[in-house]
Amino acid sequence: MAKIWIPALLQDLTEGHQHLDVPGETVRDVIMLLEEKYPGIAHRLIEDGKIRPGMSVVVDNTVSPLGLRHKLTESSEVHFLPALSGG
Repeated sequence: MAKIWIPALLQDLTEGHQHLDVPGETVRDVIMLLEEKYPGIAHRLIEDGKIRPGMSVVVDNTVSPLGLRHKLTESSEVHFLPALSGG
């Protein structure tokens, strides 16, 4: 199962869990399984069928240009990172 790291901004939906082990072949699969257990998380991660603007998906230490379509392995680590802003 892929290890999914949950940002602090979403931990209110995951009962405070910082990471979860979730099966799934793609990032989309993982988010949909998370949505079943933690309703509302998909809405906060997905907009118009894509990762929300201002959010990045990092798979195995690489920012994914494939977003929801990124294929995962049993040992994948997935991080959802909100964009940083400031000046």
